[in-house]
Amino acid sequence: MERTAECHCGSLKVIATGEPERVYLCHCQACRRRTGTAFHFGATYRKEQVRLEGERKIYERGADSGNSIRFYFCPNCGSNLYWEGDRNPAVCGVAVGAFDVMAFPPPSDSIWEESMHPWLGLLPETIHYRQGRPPGA
Repeated sequence: MERTAECHCGSLKVIATGEPERVYLCHCQACRRRTGTAFHFGATYRKEQVRLEGERKIYERGADSGNSIRFYFCPNCGSNLYWEGDRNPAVCGVAVGAFDVMAFPPPSDSIWEESMHPWLGLLPETIHYRQGRPPGA
């Protein structure tokens, strides 16, 4: 199976092959600022499952883990589609909202819930983490 995520203007695309390793929500302040909404909805893939097409810019910052994380965005419309970090260099993330959302299962886990909006309800089977996922989780 191949899925294509694209930016608002269609100039930057992320083509992902196969199923993601994980579909998750993140409630940290950095993700809320980056997405402009109450949480981030992401899918992680092995890097060899993903290819990028189109011009992009990169913004790098330090993550709460102390590692660096890089966000790839469209220089035309500013949509942020893809990210990779030093914590696990074999995987990358793709914004689920840039795909046909109906093509994904519900999130398996929810991280940084200490910053979660109290009105947000999640499915009972969701795995909850007060902060980030512990190593190996």
